Amino acid sequence: MKRVGSGEGPPFDFWPYFERIPKEDFEGFDCTEGQVDWVWRTEDGHFEHVLVNAREDSDVFMVLVLDRDSDSVLGHRLLNLKKEYGIDPQSVD
Repeated sequence: MKRVGSGEGPPFDFWPYFERIPKEDFEGFDCTEGQVDWVWRTEDGHFEHVLVNAREDSDVFMVLVLDRDSDSVLGHRLLNLKKEYGIDPQSVD
């Protein structure tokens, strides 16, 4: 995968999907500002992973997987890097 440059817009409007994500899928994190700093595209250009920042923690994102060929969202998941890698939040400076 390669990072998509900040000057490149999304391939289609995925925000209606984002707005329908159930509240419980955010696990208490707030991603409503809609800030996106990280987008990754597969080498063949078929898929993009869009990471929507959480307000409270710079290591938490709501990730949407976009199918660029069909202009559809395949799914989403909350990515909490501290939880993923077993980092104790109390020990992070």
